[in-house]
Formats: sequence, structure tokens, C-alpha cells
Amino acid sequence: MKSVAVTIFTILIVAVMGLYLVSFQVREIESALVSTFGKPTREITEPGWYFKWPAPIQRVHKFDSRMMVFEADLGETTTKGAVPIIVNTYVVWKIAEPLRFFNAVGTIKDAKSKLYGHISDTQNRAIGRHEFGEFVNSDPSKIQFKQIEEEMLADLKPAVRDAYGIEIKALGIKQLKLSADVSKSVFERMKAERNRKTEETITQGNAEATKVKSDADSKTRILLAAAEARAKAIRGQGDAKAAEYYKMLEEEPKLAIFLRNIEALEEMLKERTTIVIPADSEPFKLLKEMPDFGAGEQTKEIAPSK
Repeated sequence: MKSVAVTIFTILIVAVMGLYLVSFQVREIESALVSTFGKPTREITEPGWYFKWPAPIQRVHKFDSRMMVFEADLGETTTKGAVPIIVNTYVVWKIAEPLRFFNAVGTIKDAKSKLYGHISDTQNRAIGRHEFGEFVNSDPSKIQFKQIEEEMLADLKPAVRDAYGIEIKALGIKQLKLSADVSKSVFERMKAERNRKTEETITQGNAEATKVKSDADSKTRILLAAAEARAKAIRGQGDAKAAEYYKMLEEEPKLAIFLRNIEALEEMLKERTTIVIPADSEPFKLLKEMPDFGAGEQTKEIAPSK
């Protein structure tokens, strides 16, 4: 029994070792390349269990197929107006074609070196097509960072895919720096621009204030003229009415006073009003008795007859 167990165990070990020599596993995060006598013959991008000839006939080269981030060093370039700027660009990439990657690059370290060169060239081309004001500007609507990043991605993506089997998923500018001299000139220009806009705003405000004041003065003159005309009309009506009273007062003094008192009572008692005053006060004594409108006795002097 002991010899049988040893035999079975030995067979299992041999089988496992044999399976290990003629098969391999590709995980979800990997891609693989099989080479025959040193020449790449098969690439595998799907996870699973695969078979091969034992080494040294065939060998398996595995690559990490996950997304990786590569950040280039700070590099100086110039804008369209020959203004020097320092940028730091990053890319998100992965190995999309293991066979092409293996033939052109071989290792991740070498791939990063290739990417650095291509990123530098792309920066110079894309940034050189744009003015400095599209990177740094007091007006946010004039900054074109997103457009510039899209141009760089469109320039870099097909180049590294065709040359190295690398797929670029995203690209961005992480940092943008300026030299001391450029920073000073930029801030001076921004300050001048701010002052110009301030002066324009003040000028527009003064012009608007002058217009508003002119309109107000014109309307004031019109209103004063209308009020003066109205006042003259009212004074004319008052003078005409007063003239009527004066004429009436001359002809019938008592009747005129009576009518004036009636108007005063009408004015004071047109609302619900309570007034406590002596009953014999003008014009309330009208409530007590009617006035005497008699012409009165006229005294005539009769000259003595001679």
C-alpha cells in the first residue's frame, strides 16, 4: 500500500510539472505573448488557460494590461508669440497590442522612455500653435486649456499606437509655470489691462451719469413749467372767483357773506365731523336763524324849504 501511495503521489507531481511546462494562465489584468525559438508567434489579450510547447521551444511573455499613469518631467517650450512657458504633462496609457509592444519596446521602462520623447514633441507642436493668452488670461473665456489638451491627445494617440502598440486613454497638463521675467511682464500686462478696463468703466459711468442728469434737468424744467402754468391757471380762476365775490360784496354785502358761510359749512361738514363751538359763531349761527337781508332804513336829509 505504501508503494502504491508513493507511486500515485509521484505521478501527480509529474503531471503537475508537465502541465506547468505545457500550459499557462492569463489573468484579467494581463496580456501575453508566446514566442517560438525567440520569435513572437502568438499574442493573447483575453484571460484564460492556454497551452504551449515546453521551453526552450516556446516561452511566454506577460504584460500588465491595466491602465498606467506616466508623468513627464517639466519641460520648457514656447507659445506662438515666442513666450517661454514650462509645462508638466501626464498620460494614462496601457499596452493594447502585446506583439507590437514586444517587438518595438520590450519593457515598461523602455516604453516610458519612448513616451517621454513623443510627449515632448507633441507639447512643442501643439503649444506652438497657440498664443500665450490662451494659457494665462484675466478673462476665463479666453483660456483654451481643454482644447489644447485635446489637440495634444489627437497628435500623440495614433503615433504611439502605430509605433509601439500603446493606447493613450487620456492626456492632461498638470502644471504650467513661468520664469520670473515672464511672470513680471505677464502681471504688468494684466495690471495694464485691468486699469484700461477700469478707465473704460469709469468713462462709461460718467457718460451715463451725465445723460441721466441731463434727462432729469430736462424733465425738471418741463415739470416746473407745467406746474407754473397750472399755478397761473389756478390763480386766474381764484382771482376771477374773488372778483365775483368782490362784486357781489359791493352789491349785496350780507348775501355775499351768507354764501361764503354756506360754502365754509359745506366744506367742513362734507365728512362725518363733530365740532363743538358756540352756536352763535360764524358760520354756525346759520343753523339757528336766518340772516336779515333787508336793505335797512335809509336816512334821507330833506333840505329845508326856503
